[in-house]
Amino acid sequence: MSTTQTSPAGSGAPADASAPAPGGEPPTPPRFILYLDGPAYAQTLRRLTLWTHHVLLPVYGREVTSQSPWCPVWWEHPEAVAQLHGLWLAWGDLTGPGSDMTGPAVWHRDHLSSVMDTLRDPQGPFAGCKPGMHRPKAAPTVEMLDPFGPPPPPPPPSPWS
Repeated sequence: MSTTQTSPAGSGAPADASAPAPGGEPPTPPRFILYLDGPAYAQTLRRLTLWTHHVLLPVYGREVTSQSPWCPVWWEHPEAVAQLHGLWLAWGDLTGPGSDMTGPAVWHRDHLSSVMDTLRDPQGPFAGCKPGMHRPKAAPTVEMLDPFGPPPPPPPPSPWS
C-alpha cells in the first residue's frame, strides 16, 4: 500500500517522511511510483496529477511548440510519469515542512531544469504530441528478455514424432 500523502499545508508536496506520525514512529517514506500498482498507483498518480496541474504547469509550463512539446495526456507516457514523480518527491523533500531555507533554490538548480528539458526535448517522450493530440510511443524491441540468464529448457517432445 502506498504511504504517499499530500502535506497538510496543501502545497501538493508529499508529506514529510521525517515528521513523527501521531503514533510516535516516523511514517514510511513514499515509494517510487514505478514500484506501485493497483489502487496505490492510481492514488499516487492522482496526487502527482494535482501537483502537476496546479503547481508545476501554472508556474513552470512554457508555451508548447514543436521544439518544446508537451503532451495533453502526459500520464500515458511512463517516462513522463517517472520523471515527474521524482520531481514531485524532490519538491516535497526540499520545500516541505522542515526543509532548509535554501531548499527551493536547490530544487530549481538540481531538479527542475533537467526534468523539464528531458520531457520537452523534441526527441523526448512527447515527440509528436501537441495540443489536442497524443502520440503513443512504442518501447524499443529486444531480441531476448533475459539474454544472460540460463537457456530456456528444450521444448517437450512432440506427440506426433
